[in-house]
Amino acid sequence: MTPDAGGPQAGERGDPYAPLTTQMLPVGDGHELYVETVGNPDGVPAVYLHGGPGSGCQPDHRKLFDPRRCRTVLFDQRGCGRSRPKGSRDANTLPHLVADMEAIRETLGIERWLVSGGSWGATLALAYAETYPERVSGIVLRATFLGTRAEIDMAFCKALPRLYPGLNEDFLSLLTTQERKRPLDAYWQRILDPDPAIHAPAARAWHDAERILSEHVPKQTRLDLASLTSSRPLPSTPFMESHYFHNDCFMTPGQLLANASRLHGIPGIIVQGRYDLLCPPSTSHALAAAWPTAEIRIIEGAGHSLYDPGIRDAVTKATEDLVTSYSL
Repeated sequence: MTPDAGGPQAGERGDPYAPLTTQMLPVGDGHELYVETVGNPDGVPAVYLHGGPGSGCQPDHRKLFDPRRCRTVLFDQRGCGRSRPKGSRDANTLPHLVADMEAIRETLGIERWLVSGGSWGATLALAYAETYPERVSGIVLRATFLGTRAEIDMAFCKALPRLYPGLNEDFLSLLTTQERKRPLDAYWQRILDPDPAIHAPAARAWHDAERILSEHVPKQTRLDLASLTSSRPLPSTPFMESHYFHNDCFMTPGQLLANASRLHGIPGIIVQGRYDLLCPPSTSHALAAAWPTAEIRIIEGAGHSLYDPGIRDAVTKATEDLVTSYSL
């Protein structure tokens, strides 16, 4: 692997969080992944898994890891961020993403690494660790999501109308009376429809409602219905989320919890917002019950977002603690 010829390197700018190396890694099926490494080339190997599915890594994610102690790998998953082809859902399943992680690990010559991710990133982290436990030195999760239909139903069909009844009215207003009987399926079908007149308003509504649910103190609690048909750019995550959620995240029912015994002996820390409406504490509790070497750290006064008060600092501290124990 070689650095991007035009990319700034840490030594050139004195920025400890500037990428050491970047590359586009072919992983088959026409996909190329953007992969970067940050920090100390001789540090404890770690990999960060972004959320969504469908978002991508951001520069701030590099700062969750101590650049003096970690050799951190960040990458954009298939169809996401800087990976190509952008937005592609072809050959894009959870097993593909797990295999991509192994391809990255082997390409970089890493024997074992600390795996970190939040929300969908936690789903991928668990799926990878249960498939390749011998390659995982530790796991840091934020907001455990097990990829089940029940979790999505709990957020959008139970928490949403109970806590934000006005938002729920806005959310359902896009659907017909018949569609409202199964609103999740209706939204995913609309978002995946090739007609922009159908998928654009649904994608914006899904994205904005999910954002409100993700924040403990959201700036707004209703949808701007007029803007749903505007010309503003479409968010990318609703399309990949609909693809995955419509297909049960390409897992068998209850797969991650059923296979949690494969995490035996792997140290883990789960950072959990007390008031997370998308990934509530009960999910993290169920996982920890099946994974005795995991510790839950509850953050009071916080919800789902990495940037809710206390969450980001807790993720950084969890990573530091596992890196310290790995180094002893």
